[in-house]
Amino acid sequence: MKAIIPAAGLGTRMRPLTFTRPKPVLRVAGEPIIHHAIQTLRDAGIESVGVVVSDITRDEIAHVTEQISDMDISLINQHQQLGLGHAVLTAREWVGEDNFCVYLGDNLFEGGVAPYVQRFQELQPEALIALVEVADPTAFGVAEMEGERIVRLVEKPKNPLSNLAVAGFYCFTPRLFDVLEHLQPSARGEYEITDAIQALIEAEQPVIGQQVEGWWKDTGRPEDLLDANRLLLEHLETSIEGEVESSRITGRVQIPASSRVVRSKIVGPVLLGENVVIEDAYIGPFTSVGSGTEIRGAEVEHSVIDAEAKILNLPTRLQDCLIGLRAQVRGGRTVPRTHKLTISDASVVELA
Repeated sequence: MKAIIPAAGLGTRMRPLTFTRPKPVLRVAGEPIIHHAIQTLRDAGIESVGVVVSDITRDEIAHVTEQISDMDISLINQHQQLGLGHAVLTAREWVGEDNFCVYLGDNLFEGGVAPYVQRFQELQPEALIALVEVADPTAFGVAEMEGERIVRLVEKPKNPLSNLAVAGFYCFTPRLFDVLEHLQPSARGEYEITDAIQALIEAEQPVIGQQVEGWWKDTGRPEDLLDANRLLLEHLETSIEGEVESSRITGRVQIPASSRVVRSKIVGPVLLGENVVIEDAYIGPFTSVGSGTEIRGAEVEHSVIDAEAKILNLPTRLQDCLIGLRAQVRGGRTVPRTHKLTISDASVVELA
């Protein structure tokens, strides 16, 4: 099987972080979001991935996917963003006659996606959809079930028939492309993948739903990215190879050989990237720190700090923060006791 990852959108819900970079390259637990997606597909036995990109997102996504050497990754241009169905149809020539899956790469699955791929290969339906119980189904595609078969699928319904939402992973046969080719746009002017799946159902083709086991996370908003970072760091294993001087390290912490911790306290789970300097600082649980970052005279916890950031001389603790690439947070003379910040790439914030 092959896999399609749609990555042409602008990620407007993640602004200001996505003013300068597309959402799939934002980091969570030390890796770009799209790396987690590709790793998940690799673990499911998928060897060929087609990433659908726009003219805006292509260069950044090409840069981070070039770092992956053990997967066959192709970039597929979608010059107009007309919905998920259109993104999938754009990949038709690349898929050919193979069965394929579609993975919305900003979704994370604790148990991976191998169970859905395996079930699809066992049952050989026209489609298999991962489903998850949610508190507010109105923001999702929602499935109505009879046994394991989906008998109706509605995109963002005002009055949901169930609380089973589409979880961002689908398996299909190439028959879907014939449906997408003749699909009409929805009221919002987009070609909805849920409408195409509903057309398969109405044609009495077998469409199977399989519920997610373990946690599932959609990283569509900044607070979701922080929560995803927390969930992924729960599985962190301790590895301390770098220099640790006059410091206290407790819990699950990773410090690579190129990084240095001096006169500091780190309470895991904490993940440090390459060439990180932590000095006279406190790094609290569920924090990931990108490569080349400096944190001196500051306290940080439950945060995602991207590469080459500088956090310097803060007499207050940063908590629940997303700090972008090469961003700087510098202390001043008087500050409140805590700050919660979402700072875009290359920003400079002086707390005074």
